[in-house]
Amino acid sequence: MTEILIKGGRIVTAVDDYIGDIFVKNGKIETIGRQLDIPDAQQYNASGLLVFPGGIDVHTHMEAMQGIARNSDTYATGTIAAAFGGTTTILDFAYQNKGESAKKTLDDRLALAEPQVCIDFGFHLILTDVNKDVLTELPSLIEADGVSSFKMFMAYPEILMVDDAAIFRTMRKVGDRGGMVNLHAENGSVIQVLIEEALEQGNTSPQYHALTRPRLMEAEATHRAIRLAELAEVPVYIVHLSAPEALENVVEARDRGIPAFAETCPHYLFLDNKEYDRPDFEAAKYVMTPPLREHHCQHHLWRGLRFDDLQIVATDHCPFCFNEQPLGINYSKQLGQDNFAKIPNGAPGVELRLVLLFDGGVRTGKINLNRFVQLVSTAPAKMFGLFPQKGTIAPGSDADLVLFDPDKKQTISAKTHHSRVDYSLFEGREVTGKVEKVFLRGELIVDGDRWLGEAGKGKYLKRSASGRML
Repeated sequence: MTEILIKGGRIVTAVDDYIGDIFVKNGKIETIGRQLDIPDAQQYNASGLLVFPGGIDVHTHMEAMQGIARNSDTYATGTIAAAFGGTTTILDFAYQNKGESAKKTLDDRLALAEPQVCIDFGFHLILTDVNKDVLTELPSLIEADGVSSFKMFMAYPEILMVDDAAIFRTMRKVGDRGGMVNLHAENGSVIQVLIEEALEQGNTSPQYHALTRPRLMEAEATHRAIRLAELAEVPVYIVHLSAPEALENVVEARDRGIPAFAETCPHYLFLDNKEYDRPDFEAAKYVMTPPLREHHCQHHLWRGLRFDDLQIVATDHCPFCFNEQPLGINYSKQLGQDNFAKIPNGAPGVELRLVLLFDGGVRTGKINLNRFVQLVSTAPAKMFGLFPQKGTIAPGSDADLVLFDPDKKQTISAKTHHSRVDYSLFEGREVTGKVEKVFLRGELIVDGDRWLGEAGKGKYLKRSASGRML
């Protein structure tokens, strides 16, 4: 493999900030220093640029299905979009079907992803059918296959939702082996009542998606999830937290020494429920779960990020096209034209995480550069068993590196992004900061607007323990 030398960049990690050179050999960071002179290495001038460790997005949904609805991004298109946004590792999901073994779930998903993935990747296993045989399989998945996190849903009854007993049994089975349960925390049974009542009253528009998923039901489920983990004496991780009331439960648990962790997403930090006031069916673009909350909720989330009550910013990237064409009705939000409960649930975002958080977080003084790197790279690596191979710039770590121009302006648009979806949540938003170059294990895969990577070059990552290093 070619040796490379990145010269004169401002190297920023979760704890460091300095000007230096990075020498990469055989895909690993070999040396960091000043005025390094390695004549045979291919050189890149990073003067005036920030150099970050590659981003790690621990919550993406590529090639996912919701009933007859199909996610618009393949593993190829989705990981190309991630790379252009400065993300070099994703943790995606392997969905267990009813009656399916946990091992088969993982193997089938690996077979689908491996020929396509352009960046490094791992999986959380989504459990929907928890029985004795499946529980028996889980220790081997942790130890042999490197899957140390298991997602379970407290929402979507009769589709994905599992009961408290299944959650508790899973927690106790995986907890002492380095496994952690990630929970979608909403009270699905009560929400279903609210949905049915809204439809019975003839309320079918997208606005009712938000109105039937109140903040209190996210808070109740978060409280319950933490109490189950406390009884099981294991860490717990709450995905896509959006509500201040839910965050209060996380803060209270952490103050008592409970290993409760949570992530939020850029759309909750920068958008609010006024998007549901858009006319006609336009509001369907913003149908994701949990829904967007009131503007004042953003203050609480930013405070949580500053004080480490929220540990990670992930995207929950789950794109469906707004229009029926060109991919067809099954890839489109139009499936729910006459019933908000049938709108495919999810939104794009994997390409925008770093630039949005830099522009709206670092440049506005809400977080500093070190915290930025912690949230998008280092904490995800530590939380999910990838550190120090990933998530930092240090000798021996993978040379996943992002060269970032902190002063270049750009306007976000679906016309220029790389995800296979026909709209952006942030269409027309001007931001300052742009990914210029991206290296994956020392190979240049993004150079400005040029894609140099290759499908199938992403490596599957067997992870160590989750939830043990923060």
